[in-house]
Amino acid sequence: ARGARVILITGPTCLPTVKGLDTILINTAEEMKNEVFKYFKKADIIISAAAVADFRPKEISSGKIKKEETKKMVIELERNPDILYELGKKKGNKILVGFAAETENLVHNASKKLKEKNLDLIIANDLLAKGAGFGSDKNTAKIIDNKG
Repeated sequence: ARGARVILITGPTCLPTVKGLDTILINTAEEMKNEVFKYFKKADIIISAAAVADFRPKEISSGKIKKEETKKMVIELERNPDILYELGKKKGNKILVGFAAETENLVHNASKKLKEKNLDLIIANDLLAKGAGFGSDKNTAKIIDNKG
């Protein structure tokens, strides 16, 4: 961190604790949004290494749903906030970096996200590359800026 204050806001992971890194643990997209915006004003650079899920269950059961109680289950979903998009609308002179995980049209889709979310850089991960994928240490990526 070389003198910078680095804050990691993360959902449940197996990441080890890193000395000199302030870690804030969250469980929901709403918690993520609240924590990100709490520190946003003082940040110079925001790196959004992973997006929260696009959707969440509209209703949450207070307990286990027994299979004997129902023959068919329908789960209604609602959209989570697009935190990176909201940051892009308010970024001002801050540097905003996002990531895109794509299975097709890697550069095109990532470039579109870069523009739509007002990012400075986007790291485009090719999920179809051999050994790539979520949780892999061997991803293939392209770094794209607003010049292409």
